[in-house]
Amino acid sequence: MAAEKLLSSLPPPLRVPSPPPPRPFSLDSPASNPNPSLSPSPLLRDLLLHSSSSATPRRLTTSSSRKPRLGRHHDPNRGKSWSIDPRVSLRGHQILRSLLSFDSPDPPPDLDIFLGPLLSPADDDPASILSDLLGIIEGLDFHMRSDTALAVFYCALRAHGIPFFSSSAVVPVVIAIMGRHGFLSSAESLINEFRSQQFPADVYAYTSLITAYARSERYREALFFFREMEEEGIKPTLVTYNIVFNIYGKLFMPWNKTVSLLEAMKRDGFAPDLYTYNTLISCCRRGSLYEEAAELFREMKSVCLKPDKVTYNALLDVYGKSRKHKEAMAILREMEEDGCPPSIVTYNSLISAYAKDGVFDAVIELKGQMEARGIEPDVITYTTLLSGFEKAGKDELAVSIFEEMEKKGCRPNLCTFNALIKMHGNRRNFSEMMTVFEKLRSNGLTPDIVTWNSLLAVFGQNGMDTEVSGIFKEMKKAGFVPERETYNTLMGAYSRCGLISQAMEIYKNMLTAGIGPNLSTYNSVMAALARGGLWQQSENIMAEMKDANCKPNELTYCSLLHAYANAKEINRMSSLAENIYAGVIEPCNILFKTLVLVNSKNNLLPETERAFLELKKRGWCLDVITLNAMISIYGRRQMVAKVNEILKFMRGSGFTPSLSTYNCLINMYGRLGDCERAEGILREIKVKGKRPDLYTFNTVIYAYGKQGRMKDASRIFSELQASGLKPDIVTYNTFVASYVVNSMFVEAIDVIIYMIKHGCRPNENTYNSIVDGYCKQDRRDEACGFVQDLKQMNPGISTEELSRLSERLARSTTLSSKSVG
Repeated sequence: MAAEKLLSSLPPPLRVPSPPPPRPFSLDSPASNPNPSLSPSPLLRDLLLHSSSSATPRRLTTSSSRKPRLGRHHDPNRGKSWSIDPRVSLRGHQILRSLLSFDSPDPPPDLDIFLGPLLSPADDDPASILSDLLGIIEGLDFHMRSDTALAVFYCALRAHGIPFFSSSAVVPVVIAIMGRHGFLSSAESLINEFRSQQFPADVYAYTSLITAYARSERYREALFFFREMEEEGIKPTLVTYNIVFNIYGKLFMPWNKTVSLLEAMKRDGFAPDLYTYNTLISCCRRGSLYEEAAELFREMKSVCLKPDKVTYNALLDVYGKSRKHKEAMAILREMEEDGCPPSIVTYNSLISAYAKDGVFDAVIELKGQMEARGIEPDVITYTTLLSGFEKAGKDELAVSIFEEMEKKGCRPNLCTFNALIKMHGNRRNFSEMMTVFEKLRSNGLTPDIVTWNSLLAVFGQNGMDTEVSGIFKEMKKAGFVPERETYNTLMGAYSRCGLISQAMEIYKNMLTAGIGPNLSTYNSVMAALARGGLWQQSENIMAEMKDANCKPNELTYCSLLHAYANAKEINRMSSLAENIYAGVIEPCNILFKTLVLVNSKNNLLPETERAFLELKKRGWCLDVITLNAMISIYGRRQMVAKVNEILKFMRGSGFTPSLSTYNCLINMYGRLGDCERAEGILREIKVKGKRPDLYTFNTVIYAYGKQGRMKDASRIFSELQASGLKPDIVTYNTFVASYVVNSMFVEAIDVIIYMIKHGCRPNENTYNSIVDGYCKQDRRDEACGFVQDLKQMNPGISTEELSRLSERLARSTTLSSKSVG
């Protein structure tokens, strides 16, 4: 939120100082779509694409939404009726009034007659003509007649030629008008036309062009023109630097590059002003650079610059995103003491910080505080709360927040719908997710990059790689150019599908596209490597981050823990954990939650309990994923009392059991041999409106198969198929193994024939179960017969697989003979 406020507080590009010195121009006119009716000109090819001599030109229409301003308003008449610059002559006043009173909103066809003597250089002083043209153009733009304003400029340009306007204040104003209305190529063409006639644009024109591209969120092109300007030997102004700092923040540029630009600015003789510091502090948010932000805050006060509300909100946001809650609250107190009462932006930032850490007591207290001050929660407040409750697994509270939001007449925005899409997607409620997606569009909203990224993440985390590829294609078809965050999301999506090589290919594609990695990118790469247990490569990435001066954060260390855990590198995992406990790595909520997960996954009960108790001791809030990890490890050890203790805590704390919770319970009861209770949990899942997954059914089938209750196992199998799920290799191998244990070899072989017929290829475990089962019962002849018949049973079986089974059978016979001897 601080960034949006910051955008509206940056100063606009200044005009060239020419006699008489013109006043600063405004970038605050409402956005619209100009299409001036002019004779075809190479400078206006895209503007005139739909125009002809016989066609009626389209008028400018006011846009329903406005881009954030990239400059502070310097108009002394702000908030009052606009008045023309006093330096404009009586002639200029009369021309402006005539144009404004013209019946049609479109440029008059006889514009030359209206402009009269302004088109004749011999009739007046050039400076007076330029001053009048500037006043007329600004006046027309202010009164939302920007099409006529641009027509006036091009009419004068044809009359006087490019040299007349070289280094004048008119060109930056015209470029700013074009930029606000989306005609960026025309603005660029104008600068190129001047350059082609050996009259390169000045810093003010370039600054307007950079601002225009930044306003349209085309940040990389904005930086291209900044570099082009420098290459031409044009020195930036302080305003130029401030806008580029803002662009760096939007692109999440590495901090060392931002510092280099700051040093270059100082070498050019510019001292940072309030806008510079506000922008730089805001740039610290993405990398959780709270120390750097605090240093900037101290520095600005040391040079007697008084922090304003934007400063405090930006710093508070940095602390919040860095999980520095105490420091954030200290800034809140300092802010109030300094005469800056907290706003809705302030509270939303604090609520977001606490919600991300699951500290919901503080969240509710802050919401109450703001309401007590008469500050009503807005759509951002509600969306932040909804997202926070969803992430913690408190679905009922998330739904109640959405209901409160609707009851109070707070209209959901795109972010709200994105949060709902994520909530339903994370719960595998795909039909509800797509209903929200359709409602989003029926409300007149257009999916944005976050919507597409959310869908990519949802399908990715559910291993649906076909859907991931499909969504990516649809996203590009909708006109979205992949940016860094999309590449990061794609890496995560493919790695969750187990497609580590594809994830790494995405990383290479990103680098090829000229997009450098940032902290988020490195974390996406680390997460992908962690899923494959590639701990050595993960350590290499950590070293690369250090070389790039990119400071690892808690997510980086979480991925390293997962990499060690998945590779069974328990000693390395334990060593890293000790650094966290000792404070060598700054401890935080998410790190201890990760320790619970990785230790539970490796069945390390004392280590899991230690991390869990540390979370509770430090007063950090738990989430459903951490609680599920505790249920899982206790359930695997059949510690029913401990499991019930966790379940009681979940119910008392408002957590909604997830499918993983139920699956852990089914697994526990299956291990205990309580098949009815395991199936009862399956029924409860359906009653609660959740959809059992393949693991749910497989676990119940395993429970019945372990007890030799194959009819019940077959009944659950039929239910699995009726639910629309497709049995996998685990399903079939469970049946094969269960039949073999119960000496039902004919039925086991029938299962193999059935699975082959239905497109599921048997693996080594499938065949091993049959061969080993026969051998254990000293029925080696039947085992030999099974191996010999496999080629007929499965024509696709490889010669290598048949040889492997024959060798396994031979080893089993040899071992048995030695045992008898």
